[in-house]
Amino acid sequence: MKVGCLLLLFAAIAAVMVGQAAGQGCSYTFFSSLVQLIPCRPAVSPFSPIPPSEACCNSVRMLGRACLCVLVNGPPISGVDRNMAMELPAKCTANFEPCNLWTP
Repeated sequence: MKVGCLLLLFAAIAAVMVGQAAGQGCSYTFFSSLVQLIPCRPAVSPFSPIPPSEACCNSVRMLGRACLCVLVNGPPISGVDRNMAMELPAKCTANFEPCNLWTP
């Protein structure tokens, strides 16, 4: 548990720099966006058959495309399948285009 929290914190700190540099309109930091999407964790765990909850979908809609894309394109997040995270807007019927993966 402590190791997972430390890894998450490390990824969040490292990604703040990435997110701020490539934020493209996201008004939240990487870490606060990540915290907002905690209800989505069961739906984006690798091989999870669980659909996103209403709380997850509300968070996705509130954050918007820019913040979700910063998260998807940031450093890897332990226990999160990026492909499943990229499907959240469609699964939540959010009115924005899915994220594209950025390449260096």
